[in-house]
Amino acid sequence: MSVSTPTLPPGPRLPRLLQTAGFMLGGVRFLEACRRRYGDMVTMSTLFDNGFVMVFDPTVVKELFQGPGEQLHAGEANALLGPILGERSVLLLDGAEHLRHRRLLLPPFHGQRMQAYVDAMREAADLEIDSWPVGAPFTLLGRMQAITLRVIIRAVFGYEAGPAADELSRRLRAMIDPISRPRGLVLLSALDRFGRGKRTVRRFEAQRLAVDELLYAEIASRRADPDLAERSDVFSALLLAEDDHGDRLSDREVRDELVTLLLAGHETTAVGLAWTFDLLLHSPAARERAAQRDDEYLDAVVKESLRIRPVIPGVGRVVRGRPFRLGGYEIPVGFEINPSIRLIHRRADLYPEPHAFRPERFLAPNPPDTYTWIPFGGGTRRCLGASFALTEMRIVLSRVLERAALRPAEPALEEATFRGITLAPRGGVRVVQDRAPTVANAYGDSAGQPTSPASIVAT
Repeated sequence: MSVSTPTLPPGPRLPRLLQTAGFMLGGVRFLEACRRRYGDMVTMSTLFDNGFVMVFDPTVVKELFQGPGEQLHAGEANALLGPILGERSVLLLDGAEHLRHRRLLLPPFHGQRMQAYVDAMREAADLEIDSWPVGAPFTLLGRMQAITLRVIIRAVFGYEAGPAADELSRRLRAMIDPISRPRGLVLLSALDRFGRGKRTVRRFEAQRLAVDELLYAEIASRRADPDLAERSDVFSALLLAEDDHGDRLSDREVRDELVTLLLAGHETTAVGLAWTFDLLLHSPAARERAAQRDDEYLDAVVKESLRIRPVIPGVGRVVRGRPFRLGGYEIPVGFEINPSIRLIHRRADLYPEPHAFRPERFLAPNPPDTYTWIPFGGGTRRCLGASFALTEMRIVLSRVLERAALRPAEPALEEATFRGITLAPRGGVRVVQDRAPTVANAYGDSAGQPTSPASIVAT
């Protein structure tokens, strides 16, 4: 009996360096050229990975997302993040351990708990809006980072405003900033390959240890708190969560999951918000309708923004155990399979006039499904915080539309550039506020009067 040799889809024969340049500099154009020439599955290689398969067809994506977790390792595909997140992060685990962590992390992000976070989201937005200049250009990306970090500090870490929250915020930003810059991917690779051998890496490790010092001290403090069960933040919920055997997460596991939630729920949501405002402010008709602040339409605005400008370019699965049959090919053990979020979201057969910003796509009787709209990945690895992120984006969008009068400072939409693991607006989305923001009140409605610099009324 003959055994068939695993076969791979066709792909470019360019040197790895040139393919890397194609990814980093050519972006979507490079991928679209590959798809036109080689089809909906393409074998590629870069300096970061010497063999992987890109997927551009949602039918094949469905096969992949429904494949067995013990054979398709998403955690291994995220290994580059290990030095930052920690080895016990849900993003780096596979198999039974991944499912255990996922079940323990899921409850704080669903049901009644979500409503408790809405007030924190509004308050964070109000505090930031009140600090915006009037009549002078400023960039929204940094402002959105400030909002989402406040939300993480309050809703996830459970810190009230004050010196402790400020210190944690300062240390977290010091750790995140080096990997969220345009050359952040290079730093991630250096951390993975060279360990402690480089000065930049040593500096990053010192910043990471400064964060760990605070987190481990807080973990010890909360474990000793007899009133821990009365707290509503995610941090405390993780300390209390028990698996089917009654076991709780270790200190190291709690630390790794907190840092994971920070990176996944702060930087990515901020980038998504910046893109949303860039697209909306350049689309007069959509902006006029969004100004009515109907939640359903605002949700559609957010989803359409994440379609056109996905924050993460792709997701991955590494084949283990035996070759994986996908789309008529046999993908060998050790190869990574990467659905391209960017290209799937731009397919004209799925999204007519795919470059047009049309939130109405998500209000139609048959809106995009979980295999044609995948900004949060899919299957058992879909982002745990997807509902949290979508809610936060809608709340912040609504609050800004209600209180501020923004217009774009540049005539054209921003171009995308890699900032660490995200695709962010190159110029940060420059805007101008034409008048002082209106006063905010506790009900999420504007009182119709501008705020003075000394008057901040937040929910």
